[in-house]
Amino acid sequence: MNLFDDADYQPLAERMRPQGLTDFVGQEKIMSILGKMIKENRIPSMIFYGAPGTGKTTLAKIIANTTQNNFVKVNAALSGIKDLREIVKQATELKKLYGRSTILFIDEIHRFNKSQQDFLLPYVEDGRLILIGATTENPFFEVNPALLSRVKIIRLNKLTAAEIKKILQRALFGKQAEESALDIISDSADGDARVALNILEQLENVTIENLREILGDKIRRYDKGGDNHYDTASAFIKSMRGSDADAAIFYLAKMIDGGEDLNFIARRIVICAAEDVGNADPQALILANAAAQAAQFVGLPEARIILAQAVTYIAGAPKSNAAYLAIDEALADIKNNSSEIPKHLRDTHYKGAKFFGNGEGYKYPHDFPEHFIQQQYMLNPKNYYKPTENGYEAEIKKALQRRWKVD
Repeated sequence: MNLFDDADYQPLAERMRPQGLTDFVGQEKIMSILGKMIKENRIPSMIFYGAPGTGKTTLAKIIANTTQNNFVKVNAALSGIKDLREIVKQATELKKLYGRSTILFIDEIHRFNKSQQDFLLPYVEDGRLILIGATTENPFFEVNPALLSRVKIIRLNKLTAAEIKKILQRALFGKQAEESALDIISDSADGDARVALNILEQLENVTIENLREILGDKIRRYDKGGDNHYDTASAFIKSMRGSDADAAIFYLAKMIDGGEDLNFIARRIVICAAEDVGNADPQALILANAAAQAAQFVGLPEARIILAQAVTYIAGAPKSNAAYLAIDEALADIKNNSSEIPKHLRDTHYKGAKFFGNGEGYKYPHDFPEHFIQQQYMLNPKNYYKPTENGYEAEIKKALQRRWKVD
C-alpha cells in the first residue's frame, strides 16, 4: 500500500510529538520555570522564538493538552482581523460566563502586520486572551514594541546532537540501528528534531550504508566522534597559533563542511585568542568573544563569515602566551604552598576586622602620583607574569618594569 494513499497517515515527526511535559526533550533551563507555570496553569502571554524543530509548536500543544483554559490555534499566514474578531467574541463570552481565559496560539506570528498585532493589544492586556506566538524570526525586529511589552520572550535553542539522538532512539520502537548511523543523523540535523525524524523515517534499516543513499554527499570523512575530528581541531588551533591564516581558514572550512557544532568552533577561537595572542593584542579576545556570540545569533550559513573574520584576525595578530604560563605557574604554587594573605590587604568591612589588624598600613594607590605606590602584595613575592616584547604587551612590560623593576 502506498503511504500517501492512506488518509490516516501521519509523518513520524508528528507521531513522535510529545503530548506532555515528561516527554519533552531539551531546553532544560527554560523548562525548569515554564514547566512549573504550565503545571500550575499560570500561563503568561509569551512568544516562543527559535530555529525550526526546537519545540515551539510542541510546547504550544503541551499547553493545549494540560491547560484549563480554552485553546485556539491560528496560522498568521492564513488568518486576518475578521478571524481574530470571532475569536475575541468567543473569548469574551467564555470569560463572562465561566471566568475562563482563552489561549490564542499564533504560529508564524511575524507574518502578522502592524494592524493585526495592534488589534490584539487590548485583549491581551485585559486577560481575555493569553497570547502565545511562535516565530523563527527575531521578535524584536518583527513584533510591534507595544505588543512585545506585554509578552515574555522565550528563546528556544537548537537541540544538541545528544538530545536529537535521544529523540531518535525513542522513535525506533525496538528496531535495531547502527549507533554510528544515529550519530550521523543527529549531527546532520543541525539542531532540528523534525529533520532528524524525517531522515529516520526514510530508512528501512538504520545503517550507514542506507543512510549514505539518502544523505549522499552530506556524509563526510570528517567524523565528529573520531580521531579525524580531534586532528582537524588540533590543526585548526595550531595554524592560528602559527600565524598561518590560510591553513586556519582551510581547517575552519573543513569543520563547517563536516557539520561541526558552531559552539565547538567558537570556543576554540576564544581560547586561542587568550592562550596564544594574549596581551600582545587584547583586542583579539574581544573580537573572538563577539564572533562567538554573533555566530550563534545569525547561524549558518552567514556564521561562516563571522568566524572567518575572527580566525584571520587571530592568525595575523602578534602572539604571547605569557598570561597563560603565569596562571599555570601560580596554580602549581597554590597547590604546593601556603596562600596566606598579608594583613594590610585583608577585608576591613566586617565587625572585629580592626581587632585582628586587618588593613593596617594599606596604601591606597589613587592617593599617590600616577595612582601607584610600591607595597607588598604577596607574603612570598614571585614573578609569574613575564611579558614579551610582542605587540601591545611590550607597552605592558615597560609599565611594569618602570613601577616594579621586573625582568
